[in-house]
Amino acid sequence: MEPTKDQILDALSRHISQRSGIDARNYFDSWSDTEGRKAFNAEYREILREGRDARTLLYFVRRSVTITADKILSATKHAYSGRLTYNAEKDRFDYCTGQYFPTEYRAAACAVLASVLWTWCERFTGDDKRTYFRREFGRGIQSRWFN
Repeated sequence: MEPTKDQILDALSRHISQRSGIDARNYFDSWSDTEGRKAFNAEYREILREGRDARTLLYFVRRSVTITADKILSATKHAYSGRLTYNAEKDRFDYCTGQYFPTEYRAAACAVLASVLWTWCERFTGDDKRTYFRREFGRGIQSRWFN
């Protein structure tokens, strides 16, 4: 049986909500290492921002009645190099890590959702889409995911 839109989006929501697993020891050995702490904090803030972006995009996709499960699954095949895939048997999303899972998994979800929304506005030109997304989501999300 084909998964429904709600099943897919619930699984994507669980994927986005999982803990990042970022390990500070990958960035610094002691609290006196200020450069390492700065790098860690910068990446941690980016992970949190991508989580907020993903939840915002997910909410928009969920409330749109014209976006179907097929459109979402189609976007997973090409967005973010196809590394985020829906596993229907386990009702979850699987992510194939490129470099470091904590810094990528929410970005992959954002890329898939942005791809869904980009194709959803198929009758508009690229500039019209960017203007619409800037108005809908704000400059930050538009410039990170629809540029």
